[in-house]
Amino acid sequence: MNEQKTLSSIALKIRKDIVKMIHSAKSGHPGGSLSCTDILTALYFSEMNIDPKNPKKEDRDRFVLSKGHAAPALYATLAEKGFFDKEELSSLRKIDSILQGHPDMKNIPGVDMSTGSLGQGFSAACGMAMASKMDNASWRVYTILGDGEIQEGIIWEAAMSAAHYKLDNIVAFLDYNGLQIDGNTKDVMDLGSVCDKFKSFGWNVYEIDGHDFEQILSSLDMARQSEGKPSIVVAKTIKGKGVSFMENEASWHGNAPNDEQLKNALELLGGGDNGSN
Repeated sequence: MNEQKTLSSIALKIRKDIVKMIHSAKSGHPGGSLSCTDILTALYFSEMNIDPKNPKKEDRDRFVLSKGHAAPALYATLAEKGFFDKEELSSLRKIDSILQGHPDMKNIPGVDMSTGSLGQGFSAACGMAMASKMDNASWRVYTILGDGEIQEGIIWEAAMSAAHYKLDNIVAFLDYNGLQIDGNTKDVMDLGSVCDKFKSFGWNVYEIDGHDFEQILSSLDMARQSEGKPSIVVAKTIKGKGVSFMENEASWHGNAPNDEQLKNALELLGGGDNGSN
């Protein structure tokens, strides 16, 4: 229980940084960043073997943000973990900043794969997991997908490949918030039963509340014990989680809060913050 309280406190800090940095940039993707915050917090502060002081260490676990537009969530998490100074967050999407609109593995400490073209990050993550297997290495691979993203055909090619090669060292999280830039996923391109689809492709499937740390950590424990099959955690989430006026609103997929909205968002997230990074 103490660990879950600690993780909740960290996630709150990350959410505040997300809305502040997107406000500062006057552009970005708050909805999907806020929905995957708890997953990222669990991975970086409980699960993964990583070292902020040595971000390229050979035996580190790898992470790929396949839904690369949720970069603010990743950047805020990396900064909170100590990969770079939190002051850098205010430079999001600005000229000469290392923190551009999508993750860049060449310039950002802690980023293992550049992503942005939806679907390709998942394929890269599966390739990393295969490389670990070929090297008989112990490191594992984690990735986060968006539910709009899995409308891409490349996702299913990667899923088929991972099962074929028995990549039990990869864990994918599906940020299943039901919304994408054009509205409800069921209206844009109905996903049907996501769980049944991944099961039919040979994956272990775990269904959880993506904002419940006990369930997130439990799913990671089960995935770690799996042998011979890749695992996906279908995490039911709320787009814009933590900021009530953003929650379950597709319009907040890619809009930045104005000054008043930032103030309101920070109050909803606990207040006591003047909006500076």
